[in-house]
Amino acid sequence: MDDGASHEAAQGLDAELPSSQFTLLGQRRFAPFFWTQFLGAGNDNVFKIAFTGLVTYQASLFPGTDPDRTAFLIAAIFIAPFVLFSATSGQIADKWEKSRLIRFVKALEIAIMLLGAAGFLTRQIALLYATTFMMGVHSTLFGPVKYAYLPQHLRPEELVGGNAMIEMGTFVAILVGTIVGGELAAVPSNGPVYIAVACVAIAALGRAVAGYVPFSPASDAGLKINWNPFTETLSNLRLAAQNRTVFLSLLGISWLWFFGATFLTSFFAFTKDVLGGDPQVVTLLLAVFSIGIGAGSLLCERLSGEKVEIGLVPFGSIGMSLFALDLFWTSHGLRPGPELAGIGTFLGTFAHWHVLADLLLLSMFAGFYSVPLYALIQSRCEATHRARIIAANNILNALFMIVSQLLALVLLGPLHFTLPELFLVTAVLNAFVAVYIYGLVPEFLMRFLAWLLIHTFYRVRGVHIERLPESGAAVLVCNHVSFVDAVVVMAESPRPIRFVMDHLIFRIPVLSFIFRTARAIPIASAKDDPATLERANREIDAALAAGDLVCIFPEGKITKTGELNPFRSGVAQIVARNHVPVYPLALRGLWGSFFSRFSGTAFASLPRPLRRGMLSRLELVVGPCVPPQDVTPDGLRAEVAALRGEGL
Repeated sequence: MDDGASHEAAQGLDAELPSSQFTLLGQRRFAPFFWTQFLGAGNDNVFKIAFTGLVTYQASLFPGTDPDRTAFLIAAIFIAPFVLFSATSGQIADKWEKSRLIRFVKALEIAIMLLGAAGFLTRQIALLYATTFMMGVHSTLFGPVKYAYLPQHLRPEELVGGNAMIEMGTFVAILVGTIVGGELAAVPSNGPVYIAVACVAIAALGRAVAGYVPFSPASDAGLKINWNPFTETLSNLRLAAQNRTVFLSLLGISWLWFFGATFLTSFFAFTKDVLGGDPQVVTLLLAVFSIGIGAGSLLCERLSGEKVEIGLVPFGSIGMSLFALDLFWTSHGLRPGPELAGIGTFLGTFAHWHVLADLLLLSMFAGFYSVPLYALIQSRCEATHRARIIAANNILNALFMIVSQLLALVLLGPLHFTLPELFLVTAVLNAFVAVYIYGLVPEFLMRFLAWLLIHTFYRVRGVHIERLPESGAAVLVCNHVSFVDAVVVMAESPRPIRFVMDHLIFRIPVLSFIFRTARAIPIASAKDDPATLERANREIDAALAAGDLVCIFPEGKITKTGELNPFRSGVAQIVARNHVPVYPLALRGLWGSFFSRFSGTAFASLPRPLRRGMLSRLELVVGPCVPPQDVTPDGLRAEVAALRGEGL
C-alpha cells in the first residue's frame, strides 16, 4: 500500500492542518501512540535506572557484583536483542497491521515486568539481567513500528514536527523514568518493593492506552517472513545500502547512539567518582541531559521551517563536539569531597553549574542532529520496506552502542583512562566521524552552509512551497536577482535541486564549493563555450530522466536594474526534449542586497541586512504548475513577473 492509501485508510486524519506540533497531542491519530511510546520509554528507564542505582549505591543487596562495571553490563544486555532480532521485527512491522502489533507488544511488557518484580523482591540478579534482556526484546519489537507508523498518519509537512514530538516525549519519559527510578532506588529498605509495583503498574497503563491507537494498515501484507535473524539482518543492511544517503543517515544516527550511550552509561560513576554526588545528583544530571534533548528536538521544527532540513545535522554535530570537549576541561580537574554531596551542596560549586550547562547544550545539539536524520530516512525510503529500514537502523544502533560499551570498558579498565578522558576521546571521535560522513555525503554540509547563510543574513518565508512536487521530474524557473539566488531556493526546497547556472557564477570562490556539492550544472552560451553547453544539456536530460528537480534562471544573467530580463529560449527546448512540467518561482527582497548588482557590482556595498538590521525579509513564491505543452519563454516570464509583483 502506498502512502496515499495509507493516509486514507488511517482513522482520524483531520482535514485541517495543525497550527503547531503540539496540536497533534489533541488528535487520535497521534496522541494514543505518543503516550504509548512515552510510557514504554519511561518504564524502560524506571527499571534500568533503579537496577543500576541499587547496584551502584546499595551493592550489598547483590553480593558478588562490581558496581563500577555493572552499568555498562546492563546497557550491553539491553542492547543485545536489537542486534539479534531487529531484522525479524522489521519484517513483522511491515507485514502486520500496526495497532494490533502495538497492543501485543504492550501486553508482553506486563509479563516482562512481572518477571522483573520477582527479581527485585527476591534480590536475584540473574532474574533482573533476564528482565533487562527481555525489555530489550520489547523495545526491539516496538522500534520499527514506531517510525513506520508516523508517515502513515502524518502529512509530509507534519513529519518533522511529529518526529520532534516523539523525540521530545521519549527524552521527557527518560527524565521522568530516571527521577522515579532514582528516587525509588534510594529508599533505604522497601525500595525494591516500590520499584516492582511501579514497573508493573506503568506497563499495565501502557497497555490500556495502546487500545486507542488507530488502525494502521500493513505496508506489505504479502511479505514472506524470513525467520533466520542472521540472513535477514544481512538482507536488511543490503536493502538499506541501496540508497546511499539513507544508509549514511542510518550510520549517522547510530553514531549518535554511540555518543549518547557513552555519556548516559557513565553518569552514575561520573557523579559518584568525579563530582562526588549522591543518587539525587545522578538524577539531576540525567534530567538536564533529557531536557536538552527535548528542547533541541522541539526547536528543530522552528529552525527547519517545518521541512526536513538536513542542514541542521552538521550544526548539531559541531555543538556536540564543542560542549563535550568543554565538559572534559571543566571536569578533569575536579576532586570529590570526603562525603557524597546532595543537590544543594552540589549546586553550591560554580564548576558544577558549568558541568550542567555543558550537558544541557551538548544534548540540545544532539536533538538538532537526530530529528532531521530520522525525518530524512522516513521521507526518502519506500513505504513498502520502511519498517525494515528502521530495523536496519536498530541493528546498526545496537552494534554502535555495544562498541561504545566495550570501548568504555577497555579505556576505563586496562588503559586506566578517567571518565573525563573518556568524554574527550568521544568528542574527538565525533569530530572525525562528522568529517567522514559529510565528506561522503556533501549534501549535509552543503545544506548546512546554505541554512547558515540564509539564517545569518535573512529571514526567508516560503509562499506556496507545497506546490513543488513531492516526487518526479520537473523544471523550476526563477528570476535572477543575485549571486545567492540558488542558495535561497536550495534552502527553502524540501527536495534536492540540480541548478543550471552560468559557468562564471559557478566558479565564484566559496559559493563554488556549495554549487559543486549541490551537483549544479554549469552552462555557457553556444557562442562562449559550445562544449560546455553540450555537456550541460546532456546532464540536464540525465537529471530529468532520473526524476530530479532542475532549476534554471532563464534570464541567463543577474539583473542590473532589478527588472526582469527577457527569458531565453533554452528552457523551452529543455522542456520540449524531456516533456516535464514547469513550476515558476519568484524571489522577492534580494534586490539591493550585498549579493546583487544594486550598486553596479555585487559585493561592493555593505550588506543590506547590516544597513537595515539583521534578518531582512525575503520571500520565495512558487506558482502553479505549467504543463509542458504550454511552455513558452514569454509565458514563463509573465508568470514569474506576476509572482514577483512589486517585491523586488
